[in-house]
Amino acid sequence: MDNCVDPGSVPGSPPPGRVETTRPLHIALFLIGIATFAQLYSPQGLLPLIAADQGVTADRAALMISTATLGLACGVIPWSYIGDAVGRRPAMLVAVGVACVFALLSVAVPTFPLMLAMRFGEGVMLGGVPALAVAYLSEEVRPDRAAVAAGIYVSGTTIGGLTGRIVAAPVGEQLGWRTGMLVVTAIAVVCVLTFAVTAPPARNFTPRRSRLDEAVGQLLGNLRSPTLVVIYLQAFLTMGGFVAMYNFLGFRLVEPPFQLPLWLTSLIFLAYLAGTLSSPRAGVLASRLGRKPVLIGGNLLMMGGVSLALVPNIWVIILGMVVLTAGFFAAHAVAAGWAGASAVAGRSQSTSLYNLGYYAGSSVFGFLGGTFLALAGWAGTVGMVLVLTAVATTLVVAVLPRN
Repeated sequence: MDNCVDPGSVPGSPPPGRVETTRPLHIALFLIGIATFAQLYSPQGLLPLIAADQGVTADRAALMISTATLGLACGVIPWSYIGDAVGRRPAMLVAVGVACVFALLSVAVPTFPLMLAMRFGEGVMLGGVPALAVAYLSEEVRPDRAAVAAGIYVSGTTIGGLTGRIVAAPVGEQLGWRTGMLVVTAIAVVCVLTFAVTAPPARNFTPRRSRLDEAVGQLLGNLRSPTLVVIYLQAFLTMGGFVAMYNFLGFRLVEPPFQLPLWLTSLIFLAYLAGTLSSPRAGVLASRLGRKPVLIGGNLLMMGGVSLALVPNIWVIILGMVVLTAGFFAAHAVAAGWAGASAVAGRSQSTSLYNLGYYAGSSVFGFLGGTFLALAGWAGTVGMVLVLTAVATTLVVAVLPRN
């Protein structure tokens, strides 16, 4: 690599086997994030078209998202062990490459149940990226640069989620939902090929195959660490709140006093761009100030944005969602990197447990937000999210070390 030097020749140079985070690694991590999350969320804006075409109800159409995220949650831990055996970079490349094949099959099969089966398989394959990306960068770059690289990767995931939603929908409206998903898959294929070319080979990876008892021991070992448990709970609680806000804001905006059309409310996803900007910035700040204060700051920013969403003014709500998104992804970028850096019994297993908490929170509180909406209106959903974030912040303050 261009800036790889003899560590003994230059004062302050990287320790043996470690390199400065380089532009190729930044590009590779950014693009693999796009490829993964664009495919994961591409059906979301197409659900009404899918429901009409397949003759299913809206909730059944939404299984095009749920089965994929369920598959991803099921896949992260197995992929962490595959990555231990064959290497992070090749495992990620195979995982997302096969996911593209499942994506093609999901629009080619003739029946809706088969589509769901293909989406589940796609999710299982996509699980290889969040399971291994942070472990890969944590091994290959200097510790003081790892937070920056993690922020770059997370910014790619935000762009990917946004791309999947806003590219597929207008294309699908004009040319059919299958074409909309195919266009997103084509974008993902380009990202995968670029990742294959730009991602640097591992310099610090040692293959290791774990027996079943060792695998269980690695998972339990990480769960015995109070620091890691709090980081996993941070993912569970804040991701749950974040998803709940986006899931049910549309219900708020189509009712009085706003009464906005659905196509217009979908543009709220453009607030994801705030996360694209905040996540790498959070990584830079964490490398300078330490992870803990930046994580706390991200949570407080998230709470401020959630509170603004209570104001019955559309512009204040939009501002609130931008602030919420910036705060959430800043905290997520820091916590994701911390989960890998603080692993005590398997780095990739720790990041997999983080992702398991992340998607479990999305499933649990993404649903419960609707329950609070039915019981107490929009204020009920907002109140739930504020409580979740406050609990996460309290745990961070009380348990996590300064660095």
